Amino acid sequence: MRTLRNVFRRKLRVLLTIFGITIGVLALVVMGSMAEKINMLVSGGTEYFSDKVTVQAAGTSLFSSAPLSLSKYDDIKAVPGVAEVSAQLGTLLDTEAGASFGMPAMIGGSDMRGQDLESFKLTYAEGRALTPSDIGSVVVGSDLVKKLGAKVGGTILVRAERFTVVGILDRTLTAPDSEILMTLPDAQRLYMQDIPEVIRGQVDQSNIVTSFVVYPTPGTDPEALASKINAAVSGVKATGPKAFQDQVASTMGIFNAILYGIAIIALFVGGLSVINTMTMSVNERTREIGVRKAIGASDRQIVGQFLSESGIIGLIGGASGLFLGWLVATVTDKLLEPRNLDLFLVSPRLAIGSVLFAILLGLVSGLYPSLHAARLQPVLALRYE
Repeated sequence: MRTLRNVFRRKLRVLLTIFGITIGVLALVVMGSMAEKINMLVSGGTEYFSDKVTVQAAGTSLFSSAPLSLSKYDDIKAVPGVAEVSAQLGTLLDTEAGASFGMPAMIGGSDMRGQDLESFKLTYAEGRALTPSDIGSVVVGSDLVKKLGAKVGGTILVRAERFTVVGILDRTLTAPDSEILMTLPDAQRLYMQDIPEVIRGQVDQSNIVTSFVVYPTPGTDPEALASKINAAVSGVKATGPKAFQDQVASTMGIFNAILYGIAIIALFVGGLSVINTMTMSVNERTREIGVRKAIGASDRQIVGQFLSESGIIGLIGGASGLFLGWLVATVTDKLLEPRNLDLFLVSPRLAIGSVLFAILLGLVSGLYPSLHAARLQPVLALRYE
């Protein structure tokens, strides 16, 4: 209690100092929660691509979508080292949606081959997984449940068609959260709407896919298998796990550094106010320091006294900044929920790290004033006016 009384001896000045720390931690939590969300998406993608090969149309990138012939299945399956091949078709749920920050809502169709070889397992909050015979049925990702009013046994509207919901995915914090999973024939039928009407009649609906997922045989290197597929099959581009790291993970690392850099700069500005506050406190309490040293207080006790005060300033500022940052992130996500945007993730490590960093900043900022107080000579301090 005595330490708290000393901290709030000059209430307005201390509150302004705490406010500076609070704003810094608020920036750290908001920026950091964006980075945490991105890291979770990247982590999920890294796990998904870690042990398989993705095959797309030649000339496309890992995240682009272009039609590919289903007839390529046999050619890919014949390549040595291929255990199974799954045909996939992905397209936007809303073709009119503009560009946005975050994962867009997607339709994902699959022939469901090789599910027993899949290492990235999905779990279900309700219902069950799809089977190849579930024509007209879907599984809904957790982020789309409210938007679509989905419930197991009910129906949802997808591209003006009604589908029965047989399952709702557990939250993964990765791409499946904003995806509607369906059988390949259903996805092919919906995908035809994306093809210009003038050439729609020339396209075989049952022959359209946008990618193949290739599961290697045990002991086969996915990167080496991707090279074999590129050499053996014409008109396709096969990529292994390294492509995801090159295209996404490294870029996101730079983006995260920028986000955290901005936040930490804001927090250090708050730290300067702690130095100013503690220096003024030492000057105002010089006679008190002289009295304490005259009656036997050691330099360590003097340093401990002022460091504890600066640490408390950091703790209060950190806790209030964390609360406000969490509030901003939560409210913003709620407001953006109708647009299927989920931008923030206030993880436990971010919450704990933000408060600890604020306390550490307070302690470091208070170190010089504390040492200065400890070096004061008792006689001179008692004569200080």
